Amino acid sequence: MQTDLAKTLGIEFPIFAFTHCRDVVVAVSKAGGFGVLGAVGFTPEQLEVELDWIDEHIGDAPYGVDIVIPGKYEGMGATDADELEEQLKAMIPQEHRDFVQKLLADHDVPDLPEEERMRELIGFGTAIAGPQAEIALSHEKVKLLANALGTPPPDVIENVHSKGKLIAALCGSPAQAARHKAAGVDIVIAQGTEGGGHTGEIGSMVLWPEVLDVLGDTPMLAAGGVGSGRQMAAALAMGAQGVWTGSLWLTVAEADVPPAQMQSYFD
Repeated sequence: MQTDLAKTLGIEFPIFAFTHCRDVVVAVSKAGGFGVLGAVGFTPEQLEVELDWIDEHIGDAPYGVDIVIPGKYEGMGATDADELEEQLKAMIPQEHRDFVQKLLADHDVPDLPEEERMRELIGFGTAIAGPQAEIALSHEKVKLLANALGTPPPDVIENVHSKGKLIAALCGSPAQAARHKAAGVDIVIAQGTEGGGHTGEIGSMVLWPEVLDVLGDTPMLAAGGVGSGRQMAAALAMGAQGVWTGSLWLTVAEADVPPAQMQSYFD
């Protein structure tokens, strides 16, 4: 099941596991795959803690980190995360806030305890994702940085390459794949609309060959609804260098998922 990309990364199986759970990253990489930790939801300080833990438990296996820096977004260019968060909050109409509060009150949903509240903006844009990328690249066992939304900025691509690591980017259309390739992205992840995350409107079996035709020698990972060995074999036969998977890792024993939520995936 070896592919050229698997050999480059030093892994046995070209299975890339996107997850927000550090335990899953470690389990997959130690089993011969390639775990990728989603950084969205972590402050730079929290991400450092997570990566230190992974480094301590993963042995000599490699892994990756996934960040989000869209090509366009409100507040683009902002470098202070707190200021950007307040700026975006100010754009939410009061009637929207009132609707949410009424909905919660009507159904007797209590307020979250202060210690359980999450920041509403963590990881989208350079204000947070920039420092996240720097932290990820400082860890020797991190061999891949992926951008989940849009072509990575030129300075990020240059920084990744200067550290001797690879950079990947997700796409949902051949046009997006072409932009990634032109920008110098090493790996393009073609995610069909069957994917559980943010996707385009093209089905996986249509998207993958179209993207392969655009990329030429640039490696492609197939994503979007991949959950079995047969699907993986089909993707590899088509020309993919591996598969990028996500949702299925919410159902494994190592996943940090509440029991009721996990059961809902099987019902």
